[in-house]
Formats: sequence, C-alpha cells, structure tokens
Amino acid sequence: MSRIAYVNGRYVPHNDAMVHVEDRGYQFADGVYEVAAVIGGKLIDEDPHLDRLDRSLRELRIAAPMARPALKVVMREIVRRNRLKTGLVYLQVTRGVARRDHPFPKNATPALVVTAKRLSMPGQKAVEDGVKIITIPDIRWERCDIKTVALLPNVLGKQKARESGAFEAWQVRDGQVTEGTSTNAWIITRDGELVTREASNAILNGITRLTILKLAKQEGLHFSERSFSVEEARLAREAFISSATSFVTPVTQVDDQVIGNGKAGSFTLKLREVYQNYMMSEGATA
Repeated sequence: MSRIAYVNGRYVPHNDAMVHVEDRGYQFADGVYEVAAVIGGKLIDEDPHLDRLDRSLRELRIAAPMARPALKVVMREIVRRNRLKTGLVYLQVTRGVARRDHPFPKNATPALVVTAKRLSMPGQKAVEDGVKIITIPDIRWERCDIKTVALLPNVLGKQKARESGAFEAWQVRDGQVTEGTSTNAWIITRDGELVTREASNAILNGITRLTILKLAKQEGLHFSERSFSVEEARLAREAFISSATSFVTPVTQVDDQVIGNGKAGSFTLKLREVYQNYMMSEGATA
C-alpha cells in the first residue's frame, strides 16, 4: 500500500504531500522536529518526545500547532493508516508560511507534517559485528539542545562517514566528543564505567539517552555523565551509540582503532537487551 502523510490538517498520499514554497522551514530552517520509534505498532516514549517537542518550540518561540491530545490522535492515525508495525513516526513543525523576510511574521500559522516509515531490525550478526565510527570537527551552532531542522553540518558529517565506510561520525570540540550526527555517544571504560556526555547546549538530550540512563540506574550499573576525549574512546573497553532508530548499537571501531576484540561487548549487549525489553513493555503506548 502507498504511504500516507499528514500535512496541515489533511491525510494525503505520501507522493502528493507538499508544503508551500514560502514555508519558513524550507527557506530558513525555521522549525523543529521529533522522531519516535514504533515497535509492535506502538509508539515508544511518546510523552518524552512530545515534551522535548514542546521545549524546542518554546526555545524558538513557535506556537504549538495543536493541543497534545489532538497531536497524539494524529500520530496514532498515521501509524494505523500506514499499518506500521516496526518503524518510526516523524513530526515537523515550522513557523509557517509567510512572505520571505527574516523577522518573525505576524500572522503565520504553524505548519505540521507527520509521516511514517518502516524499518527493518538488524540481525544478530550485524549487532555483534557492531559499526565503525569516524571522528570529525563539530562545526554546529551553540544550541544543539534544540531539535531544529537546521541539520546541514550533521548531513555533511554523515556523508563523510558514509564515504569513509563508516556508519556514523562522532563530532569533536576541543578534543572532546560531543555526539554523533544523529546519535548520542557512549563508552564503557576499562574500569567498567558507563560514560556519556552530560546534557548541555552542546548536545541533543536524546530521549533514548535518558531512558538508557534510567535503565542503567535500575540495573545498578555505574555510570557517569561527563565528557570524554577521542583518545579515551579509542582506548575504551566498549562503545555504542543510541537514538530512537538505532536503539543501542555497538561500536567496534573508532577511526582506525578497533575497540576491544572488534565485537560487541557484553556490557553493551546487556544494555541493548534491557532496552529492548523496555520497549516491549513500559516504554510503548498504544
């Protein structure tokens, strides 16, 4: 069946979905977005994602396009109409359509687009083999905590990773890893400490990141929210990335340095299992 999108009050075939040429998201990247995973036909961490959407909108002074209960209805309808079992729901809110001018328009109505996409889960061998990461300079602006659609530095970094035969690029400022182009970065030190950078304007505070920290605490795992250097990452016992679509994905190589024995480590695999169990139970909302 063809995909269905929601665009400014209408459910339309994905191929017919469109916004106005003077939508400020298109012309100024004046908008925000969220991506929520769908597992077993249910949304994962729906309210935390919508909480972050609200925060991003407030930071950019964009009005909410509709009340949260109505937005949840739209999200569920997109899941239903696309018969989505495993995949993601993408939401984008822009300041709306207005004559091109840098200052905020006085009468623009926020524009809302919601789409869905199917995803395939990686097999066990792919998980155990892990992925390669490269490191690149972090050239982004100073408000990476806002989930805006202004993603050009991330796009350039992801492309460089692909051209290098890597899955992801970790961005680096002053020798310290900030995060991936679309993921949060984690290491497990030689002493068994789980480390990820603290939440600040330098990173996007991932919803999956927050859930992993909560689950780690429940499991009694020792963790620290602090920055770590590229050298510390290369010498780590294990490493992984997290996001709403990669979940917990083992990292087995950083630049030219193999991590551990070149296979997913036991600590990472345990966290992945714990997170998957969470998604199938308390994290999912119908």
